[in-house]
Amino acid sequence: MNSPLPRATDFLPPRWLRNAHLQSMLNSSSLRRAMLWPRARMLAGVTQAEVLQLDGGVRLQGFHSTQQVLPARRGLVLLLHGWEGSADSNYMQATSAGLLRAGYDVYRLNFRDHGDSHALNPEPFHSCRLDEVVTAAAQVCARPGAGLRAIAGFSLGGNFALRVARAAPARGIELDYALAVCPVVDPAAGLRQLEQGRLYHAYFMRKWRSSLRHKQALFPARMLVSREELALNMRGLTRALVLRYTEFGTLDAYLDGYSIAGDRLATLQVPATILTAADDPVIPVADFRAMQLPDCVELDIATHGGHCGFLTGAGLHSFVEDYLVARLHARAAELACMPAHATRRA
Repeated sequence: MNSPLPRATDFLPPRWLRNAHLQSMLNSSSLRRAMLWPRARMLAGVTQAEVLQLDGGVRLQGFHSTQQVLPARRGLVLLLHGWEGSADSNYMQATSAGLLRAGYDVYRLNFRDHGDSHALNPEPFHSCRLDEVVTAAAQVCARPGAGLRAIAGFSLGGNFALRVARAAPARGIELDYALAVCPVVDPAAGLRQLEQGRLYHAYFMRKWRSSLRHKQALFPARMLVSREELALNMRGLTRALVLRYTEFGTLDAYLDGYSIAGDRLATLQVPATILTAADDPVIPVADFRAMQLPDCVELDIATHGGHCGFLTGAGLHSFVEDYLVARLHARAAELACMPAHATRRA
């Protein structure tokens, strides 16, 4: 990536939009959803919904969107949403529309129990269900078509994107680039951060409780979660579900199970970028600065941006859209300059 690329330091929103909480909340707001409506309509017109059939009877919902601006696509980008988001979250739709305009096909994957996928699997979602996401990524990336293969994720989706990229070579997945926007690094630290921020704790708990109630209603014969457990805080409810649905034995072991802190990404071989903001109110910036990353991973920290916001002005356009497209173009150019035998797809 030798050509000039946008950097986190290039993101400088107007003064009124530099508040981290405003950035974070506007990103997911109904106001931004209304402003994105024309792009959402365009996206719907080129999108095919499907259900991926994975190992062990697992089923995940996906949405494949096909670019219409070039005779042949530039590549395919797999997008992963954050916890209690979905393939239809504002940032997912906005990023997808930007990628389609730039000539990339897009595949938006719903984690289990996100979006309207609760009925697909009897067992609930948890953040250590990496294998099914890796398997889904393998299926998506193996589809025929021109250009590079990339993965990008937001928040928990960024955490998954980096873990998928780490697993890709061993699983034979042809993956050329990964971007993680404000990824969860140390889940234990992230949980403490959420507990200190009442607004965000309340926001996520409202969405999570609603999701669990919906899941329970779909599988009434199963005891997913009790009324008493739904009244617990995030730590208590997470612990209850970890003990019931995982083999970790303790909450700490579970949180460590999807951590990418310290040297957890030291073996990552896929070129990747981590974009975050120093003022992120959900993910502590200290977690990023303590990471031990290989040379193929670029850590880019903006002064402002909040949690997955990076909104540039009154139009609520996200800096992430152009940032990702520029890096995809650069990576594609880099691959084009390599000898055929040096690329994974000769």
